[in-house]
Amino acid sequence: MKKIFLLLLPLTVLVNADLSVEKIQKMVIQIHEKREGVKLETLENTKDPFIQLEEENNITMLPIAGNQEAKLILHAIVNGKAYINDSWSSLDDTIMGYTVKYIGQRGVVLRNGNHVKKLFLHEKRDNFIKLEERL
Repeated sequence: MKKIFLLLLPLTVLVNADLSVEKIQKMVIQIHEKREGVKLETLENTKDPFIQLEEENNITMLPIAGNQEAKLILHAIVNGKAYINDSWSSLDDTIMGYTVKYIGQRGVVLRNGNHVKKLFLHEKRDNFIKLEERL
């Protein structure tokens, strides 16, 4: 039964697939015809769905209510503490509504609800300091 079904299935598809040369040429012509798109007025009145974040020189601009922008700047990382916005922070500290969730060698992860921000040290500078204890 399975063998008969497997033999009849491709045959049925080929019989019902009415793809003649003329049909294919008509489809190609329809593809090449100029289609009418969205009017320019409609696009101009549409709200931008993307949030613009400016990341320049390790500064992340965050939109805040009241059209104010908060700058989060990572200056240095020393012994598991991060120097962000002129103050030292460790894990689970809060900075401008964001909680410090991870401090690595070259970056920090901040979280505010579903919003996650990653701050990195500037690549050109050598801002990370490693302190080793000698016995």
